[in-house]
Amino acid sequence: MTYRFDYSWIAEYWPVILKGLVTTVELTLIGTLFGVALGIACAWTRSLGPRWLRPPVVAYVELIRNTPFLIQLFFIFFGLPSLGVQMTEFQAAVLAMVINLGAYSGEIIRAGIEATPRGQFEAGASLAMTRFETFRHVVLIPALQRIWPALSSQIVIVMLGSAVVSQIAAEDITFAANFIQSRTFRAFESYFLTTGLYLLLALALRQALRGVGKMLFPRRAAR
Repeated sequence: MTYRFDYSWIAEYWPVILKGLVTTVELTLIGTLFGVALGIACAWTRSLGPRWLRPPVVAYVELIRNTPFLIQLFFIFFGLPSLGVQMTEFQAAVLAMVINLGAYSGEIIRAGIEATPRGQFEAGASLAMTRFETFRHVVLIPALQRIWPALSSQIVIVMLGSAVVSQIAAEDITFAANFIQSRTFRAFESYFLTTGLYLLLALALRQALRGVGKMLFPRRAAR
C-alpha cells in the first residue's frame, strides 16, 4: 500500500499555523523571562536568604519537580477557578510555564551559587556589602556563567513541553496541528510539519541563548 503525501492544505491553513507559531514563541519568551527571574529568587533564598523562607521554597521546588507539567497546567486552569481565580488559556499556560521553569532553574542556579568560592563572599563582606548586595554584584553573574549551558537546555525543554498547553485550548503549534488534522484528515502531514516547526524552534532558541550568553559573559566568549 502506497501512501501519498498531500500538503495542498498548507496555503489554506497557513494563518492557523502562523498563529500557533507566534503563540508558542510568546509563551516561551514570557515564560523564560519570569521563570528565570523566579529561579534566581529561589536560588538566592535557598543559598543565602532568611532561614524561615527556605522551607516553603524547598516545598515548592520539590512539588513542581516531582509532579507532571500537565497536571500543574490542569490544576491552574481547571482548579483555580473553583477558588475564584479566573484566567484565559494563554494566561494559565504562561503561569504554568513560569512556575515550572522557576523550580527547575532555581536548582540549576543554586548549583552555580554553591560552586562560588567562599573568598568572593568574604570580599563582598569586606566592602561592607549586605548578603543581597554581594549576591547581586559579586556572585550572580559568575554563577550564571557556570550553569548557562544547563539553564539553556532547561529552557528549551520547557519550550518543547509547552506542546501540552493545547490540552486547555491554548492556540499553540500543537493546537494548530490538531485543528488542521481534524479538518483535513491528514494526520501524518500535520504532525510531520509540527515536528519540523518544533525542531526549528529548538535550534533557533539554542542559538539565541548562546548569543545571550556571549553578551552576558564576554570574557567566557573570548576564551
